[in-house]
Amino acid sequence: MMEAVGIDDLAGLFSHIPDECRFAGDIEVPGPLTEWDLTRRLEGLGQSMAVGHARAVLLGAGSYHHYIPEAVKSVMGRAEFLTSYTPYQPEVSQGTLQGIFEFQTLIARLLGVQVANASMYDGGSALAEALLMALRIKRKKTTVAISRAIHPHYRQVVKTYLAPSSFTIVELPVDASGRTDLSGLDKIDECAAVALQSPNFFGVIEDLEQAATVIHDRDALFVSCFSEPLAYGLLRSPGSLGADIVCGEGQSFGIAQSFGGAGLGLFGCRSEFIRNMPGRVVGETVDMDGKRGFVLTLSTREQHIRREKATSNICSNQGICALTAAAYLAALGGSGLRQLAKLNYDKAAYLKNGLREAGGKLLFEAPHFNEFVMRFDVDFTSVRAKLMDKGIIAGLDCTRFYPEYEGAFLFCATETVSRELMDELIDEVRQ
Repeated sequence: MMEAVGIDDLAGLFSHIPDECRFAGDIEVPGPLTEWDLTRRLEGLGQSMAVGHARAVLLGAGSYHHYIPEAVKSVMGRAEFLTSYTPYQPEVSQGTLQGIFEFQTLIARLLGVQVANASMYDGGSALAEALLMALRIKRKKTTVAISRAIHPHYRQVVKTYLAPSSFTIVELPVDASGRTDLSGLDKIDECAAVALQSPNFFGVIEDLEQAATVIHDRDALFVSCFSEPLAYGLLRSPGSLGADIVCGEGQSFGIAQSFGGAGLGLFGCRSEFIRNMPGRVVGETVDMDGKRGFVLTLSTREQHIRREKATSNICSNQGICALTAAAYLAALGGSGLRQLAKLNYDKAAYLKNGLREAGGKLLFEAPHFNEFVMRFDVDFTSVRAKLMDKGIIAGLDCTRFYPEYEGAFLFCATETVSRELMDELIDEVRQ
């Protein structure tokens, strides 16, 4: 095989990677260990890492630590659900299809849309697919506008998706309140869609209703995305406020952070756009005997014979993650989701007010959900290092993504953060 591709050794497979990005030398792998010695070694390695349940991670920024009900863990641990198998004869797998159908129903109700698909990879790819979908609908238009307040990783995924195409991406600035400034839309020609995130990367709640009016007046589609879907337990859904396509990340719904994955892309739209929607849609029907059944109504898999007409190259849904989210939403119910969202809102408000009294200055005054950005008169970097020694990881430095907000830190508080721990953080800042 190496001779066929023209290399002398396996290292040649990585020659295109810059030297400074490659490991040099041999990797020191220890010799064989007994089961007990191996367990002790792994436990020792585990103690060298900080994890959320040890103390607290108050970062947010697209990945959130929420409690997962034991009922959800029990249901999703069943062998009927916990499988990597994707049914290629879907109608045979009635249990899987029913689970996905229930998931679609719950997500459509949560997002305020008429139809939801059987999930996407994650929030970033869902946003990119939403913009491609908008460009298909607005066939003659070649430009999309995305808010600079959208998660930086999501914006990067969009740029990667559209880079090989002739489409143009325009970024919309953030105003002094932390919301997206839409005043420049008049200057954008051939705009097919405008994408906003609410709550946005800074935790600020956008005025989606007003944005929908402005965007539709310019004959563009309104794409609303999110990284914290729990907010819609308290806030009005994007679909009810005029969004044409709603998409984002569903990790908060019963899916552990797990060092960054897996995620769950949620996606819904108005029913008139369903045939341009990526992914799969499961529908309800009856069989020959009139009994209720479920079928794969729409699918856009590239293996299909008309693959050149597929609306997406995503060929599978996040089956296990989608069913987990459905179990989580069913376990909480509408009132439970609302109570949990209110608790997250209140926890963040408590931390925000405490940090302000300790000398912090809120960067944006618009309403927030469970995240907010602050600056401090003191050097918070050194305070952050002290907190990290105590097992508290607090404040994401925004400078990496937004150089104009140097010295600003993003904080997040969910239901998992105790009052005592927040007081400890506030006291450390006050000193």
